[in-house]
Amino acid sequence: MRLVVYILAVHGREGSQLVYPGSVARHAPDRAAVVLAETGETVTYRDLDERSARLATALRARGLGDGDAVVVLLGNDVHWGEVCWACWRSGLVLAAVNHHLAARELRAVLAEAAPRAVVTTADLLPAAAAALEGAEVSWLVVGTVPDDAPAGTVALDELVADTGRDPELPESAGGRLLFSSGTTGLPKPARVAPRDVHPDEVGVRSAGLMRTLGFSEPGAGVDVLLVPGPAYHAGPIGFLQSVHQAGGTVVLMRRFDAAAALAAIERYRVTHSQWVPTMFVRLLRLPDEVRAGHDLSSHRVAVHAAAPCPPAVKRAVLEWWGPIVHEYYGASEGYGRTVIGPQEWLAHPGSVGRAVGSGVSIADEAGRPLPSGQVGTVWFSAPGAAEPDRAPDGAADLAATPGWGAVGDLGYLDDDGYLYLTGRASQMIITGGVNVHPREVELVLLEHPEVDDVAVVGVPDDEFGERVTAVFVPVPDAAPDLADRLVAWARDRLAYVKCPRTVHLVEDLPRNDAGKVLHRVLVDRLTPHPGGS
Repeated sequence: MRLVVYILAVHGREGSQLVYPGSVARHAPDRAAVVLAETGETVTYRDLDERSARLATALRARGLGDGDAVVVLLGNDVHWGEVCWACWRSGLVLAAVNHHLAARELRAVLAEAAPRAVVTTADLLPAAAAALEGAEVSWLVVGTVPDDAPAGTVALDELVADTGRDPELPESAGGRLLFSSGTTGLPKPARVAPRDVHPDEVGVRSAGLMRTLGFSEPGAGVDVLLVPGPAYHAGPIGFLQSVHQAGGTVVLMRRFDAAAALAAIERYRVTHSQWVPTMFVRLLRLPDEVRAGHDLSSHRVAVHAAAPCPPAVKRAVLEWWGPIVHEYYGASEGYGRTVIGPQEWLAHPGSVGRAVGSGVSIADEAGRPLPSGQVGTVWFSAPGAAEPDRAPDGAADLAATPGWGAVGDLGYLDDDGYLYLTGRASQMIITGGVNVHPREVELVLLEHPEVDDVAVVGVPDDEFGERVTAVFVPVPDAAPDLADRLVAWARDRLAYVKCPRTVHLVEDLPRNDAGKVLHRVLVDRLTPHPGGS
């Protein structure tokens, strides 16, 4: 499929309030731009402006030119802000990479990024250097440079301290290179090219979504965003850019801890927060006295995305926090987005919302449009996208139509245009010639009061092709015979062919940092291998 990314932004103009860190530093230099939640370490807008400008100067001096990529291979750290803005103010491309990738995945991602510079830590440096062996790369390390580092490796802080800011360095808006989560294969790239305009002339990223989520007008600087998930994901890094463009504060957590997240909301007077559903589950598991022991009165908006949220979990969070929970659905590839607010969700439970800034439609395998209620592939179309050329029966090559994109998610629209997801085409289970949507089965099993988490996968089967298999995590006080009762529970609520034929109890499901279940890992674990069990 050809990747087409459309940038929707409101452009700045003379006298406008659209800003970037350099502008904020001029009128609010001591305002916090980035805070590390666990330690309170703070980067002010003065620091962010100065350090990102110095780093941009240093990178240019090392031979990086317009459009060259800078890979960031870091955990959540206060240096994220300066590296991002060094790229976004100097025409470079920020390439955010998952630092948990296995060696094979890392090699493929770094080969795709083809970076001219890499910012990483001492412990991650050997794997990255091996993946880019022979490439001409500038290595920058957060912390102390190890003795076995590639020749020319420098400490990021020392480089910034030793580099004078070049006031003559032309400033232009940089680009982004992000990667999908890779839950169904190797991570896929999504690129946004640099633009030959000053960063102060670029509108706030995802301005429409920011307004929908109740962020303040650009320049107000009153918003404080808590990011408990990894900064390298599309959502967190997108919000970091938008919040900094508007002059707000980003609070990063090194790692998610449910009680610590509540403490951070109270300590930093967080106004907005970003979550994935597994975080909600862990927050809800906290003892009542811990949940009630923090002042959350500053907390106006909680937004979640990245993975489906069980309706019972979302309803419980709404009952606790009130009607402040919003959801959006999209993909790293940037094809389109849906959004749903708390009141809408209560009226359409389980939906991920209606499209904003794009069109959304459902099509069958031949590209024919499907009516409301029928499951098919979810397609987004950008504003002004061409209408596909259709055969007499309605078939069309949507992937070849400019402005149209899909990532393989399956779902349906209701009569009001609200989208419901049922899974991914790659996760569809075909058992005895019948298609089974795993998400439908998972939602039924999650309704059982003794089930804490569950995933449904198709395991190879000699007779049926694939066998519907449920892997579940019980609540702490679940009865021993829960596995048997789960099968009966499903048979009372689903067609027989959709019900699990095998049920496995586990302590935890394999998930990535975005909270998405690693279905392929489960299938591999449950598939008999020659010579093994």
